[in-house]
Amino acid sequence: MGNSDPDSPRRGGEGAGGVQSVDRAISVLEILARNGGAGVSEVAADIGVHKSTAFRLLAALEERGLVEQNHDRGRYQLGFGILRLASAIPARLDLVQQARPVLDELAASLGETVNLAVLREHYAVNVDQARGPAAVSAQNWVGQLTPLHATSSGKVLLANLPQPQRAELIERNGLPRLTEATVTSATALEQSLAKVREDGYATTFEELEVGLNAVAVPVCDDRSSVVGAVSVSGPAYRLDAARIERLVPDLFAGGRRISERMGHLG
Repeated sequence: MGNSDPDSPRRGGEGAGGVQSVDRAISVLEILARNGGAGVSEVAADIGVHKSTAFRLLAALEERGLVEQNHDRGRYQLGFGILRLASAIPARLDLVQQARPVLDELAASLGETVNLAVLREHYAVNVDQARGPAAVSAQNWVGQLTPLHATSSGKVLLANLPQPQRAELIERNGLPRLTEATVTSATALEQSLAKVREDGYATTFEELEVGLNAVAVPVCDDRSSVVGAVSVSGPAYRLDAARIERLVPDLFAGGRRISERMGHLG
């Protein structure tokens, strides 16, 4: 048998080859991070590939600015493109850190599950959660991607986007029906989002799940941009329209406090 490039997509099919290449590219970044730099031969030996394969991986990463050649030509180190990718993380972690005590207080005083969500592509992703005494058995939403059009947090995030971006997100993901109450008309959704902007908060009544209601308000940063949404959710029999109306002022106060902790001056 002759030598074949171990990167060849014929080994396990196109999909398998693609995943293998991604895995190797990540391994290269980890090697450079651990060692502070490495040459093509070192990288090839470390991940067990031909030098030609290691060179192609490094060249692809270099093209994206993720690695660069240092002054000792032939050796590579992490590039400034890594900072571009990493820069989105501190802001998100800072939001969670600043929101945590407020979420705990809201959950304790309101007795329901309180979530913090941010926009991720065409979803709302819950990045933190606090549970009140009445919500001990509540679902853990942390890390879950939820549809923008069927959740109170999603509607807050969607409503505060520029119209072209909002339209693009809606077109990309569509408006799938999840329950009989889900809004599936773009026109009806736009009317609903206009009301969200006017009222300053969003509600959902069994639009994501039967028996689940929620209400959310925005969280702003020092530039007055909406960077998240804090929501209260609970069973429909307990969190009905009348109770939501009563707790909205407390939720507004919580959202303002988190925003202030993020540098928003109001």
